[in-house]
Amino acid sequence: MTFRQFAFKNVIRNKRTYAAYFLSSAFSVMIFFVYALFIFNPDIDKGVTAKIAIQLMTAAEVIMYVFSFLFVLYSVSTFLKSRKREFGVLLMHGMTRSQLNTMVFLENMLIGISAIMTGIGAGIITGKLFLMIGSRIIGIESLPFYLPGKALGWTIGAFLILFLCISVLTTTMVRVNKLIDLFKAGEKPKKEPKVSKILSFISAVLLLTGYYLAATTTMETMLYRILPVIGMIIVGTYFFYTQLSVYLTKLLQKNRLLFWKRTNIITFSSLAYRLKDNARMFFMVTIVSTVAFCAVGTLASMKVLNKQFETNYPASISYLAKGDEPIHEKNIQDIKQDLIEKSIDYSTLSIPIKYVEIKDSSDKYAHEKMPVIAFSDYKKSSEMAGYSFTEKEPTGSEALAIRTSSMETLDSYTYTLKQDNIKLRQNKATEHVVFPYQILFSEGLVVSDSMYQSLREVSLDTFTGFYTKEQEKTTGIASHLTKDIEGVEFAPNDSEEVDPKEYALTVSGTLYHKQMSMYRMTLFVALLIGAVFFIAAGSFLYFRLYADLEYDRRLYLTIKKVGLTDGELNKIVTQQLVLLFFVPIIVAVIHSVFAFMALQSLFEMSIAKEMMVVLAGFCIAQIIYFFFIRQTYLRNLKKTLI
Repeated sequence: MTFRQFAFKNVIRNKRTYAAYFLSSAFSVMIFFVYALFIFNPDIDKGVTAKIAIQLMTAAEVIMYVFSFLFVLYSVSTFLKSRKREFGVLLMHGMTRSQLNTMVFLENMLIGISAIMTGIGAGIITGKLFLMIGSRIIGIESLPFYLPGKALGWTIGAFLILFLCISVLTTTMVRVNKLIDLFKAGEKPKKEPKVSKILSFISAVLLLTGYYLAATTTMETMLYRILPVIGMIIVGTYFFYTQLSVYLTKLLQKNRLLFWKRTNIITFSSLAYRLKDNARMFFMVTIVSTVAFCAVGTLASMKVLNKQFETNYPASISYLAKGDEPIHEKNIQDIKQDLIEKSIDYSTLSIPIKYVEIKDSSDKYAHEKMPVIAFSDYKKSSEMAGYSFTEKEPTGSEALAIRTSSMETLDSYTYTLKQDNIKLRQNKATEHVVFPYQILFSEGLVVSDSMYQSLREVSLDTFTGFYTKEQEKTTGIASHLTKDIEGVEFAPNDSEEVDPKEYALTVSGTLYHKQMSMYRMTLFVALLIGAVFFIAAGSFLYFRLYADLEYDRRLYLTIKKVGLTDGELNKIVTQQLVLLFFVPIIVAVIHSVFAFMALQSLFEMSIAKEMMVVLAGFCIAQIIYFFFIRQTYLRNLKKTLI
């Protein structure tokens, strides 16, 4: 047998331990490869949406690559610790340290190359499906399957470098001064886990404070709270597993009624040791799972924005005519003709908008000219949009700020006009959105009809709204009047205007289509990344479990000799597996719930439903995984207990 064959036999012999690590690595390679298939496909449209899709997938590639490096490094270091007895036998039979390092290097490269080949093979098989889904999501023609050399080269090169670096690093991890330490690695009695009451208290304070700040955050406080809260949650989680959880376990052991009940004495006796031994693994699984939950949940919650779309765009088509140029009448007729050709029932409303000169203002961001509309026109547009109108007309110098977004928050200001030093006092905003923010380029006011008649304008614009219940059918209407501006696909954050000196135009159907395309594409990318993270978290649990298999076999064999039944064994193992699998997931779910509570401040509508669907989906997947691992683990454990 050659040295390389010996390394190959080692991998085959430890296939059960390496299984999750290999499959997770292969899955990461597959996702990386199918993203590359899309990015380097020569038939992809070069429009802005396609460019953004490529940018998102490129960013996903970088995130997955960095995560894969950390995942593989942690996995290999864990495997090496579980093989110390094996290394001791090899060294005792004459293997040199150099040969041991070479063997570890070859084993890692063998697994790495196998994962690359398997991942690329799976990517080729699923590539066509991915291209079909991806092209449909971003709204381009279905892409034919094409195997670009760059996609193969990038994937093979990137992961070869990754596994090569990891293999070199892992050879430095096998360092033991005494041979006897290798033989006794799995037999050394574990030291009593020590905890600090101070660090346990700090953990509780950090977590509770972070939860409170997340739950009470608002749109205004979100920006400067997010980083401190993340820091507190991460540090608090680490100390929770290393200190607080062990401290709470010791308190439970002091409860004699609970501790001495049936098999609890066995379960709780080893609980503190398991928590301490697996603290870092629990911490990593919790953080990785939280990131996966939040990434997918955040994008799933973005669907709520679509429900707010009609609120922010009450008119399906909004046209603002600047001045009284003849082109406006032609443009209006073109829009009407497009609506007729698409058989869309609609109604129209035209509102004059006066621009008055501002002499002084308590609002430091106020423009020199401010748009003003009459209250009666505001009421007509609100009723045309289908709102139930209950607002009262302002009196005297009172004014309402024109709300252009449902999430907009407006303060109270006083404006002094150049016309006779008239003062307009804005104390509150309108209840409804009647103009999209792309139409008004500055804050506007609603004043009483009498005040409106008395104001002299420096310029006069006319807003024309086209209202219909078939909003989605308006996609593409008046396309010849708009031009694609770089980044317009991020609509509704950007307007579809041609020349702000002549007119402004928004078509809500087009904006909605682009927003939905962006949402679906981003969610699609996030789902795949979330799947990689979640599978990796499950792999951490898997190989940590099998790393302790030999120790558990000796423990349960000893207990079985004093009368432990199969039913009691199943119960004890199940309780410990529940702890291993669900404690980090439950903590991750709690973290995610408070993260979503903070996210709720950015939405007018509730995102609770979307949040529950995402978390329930991940939990169901974890439960299925738990029962599968429990069955195989019990079967392997009982092989030596018969």
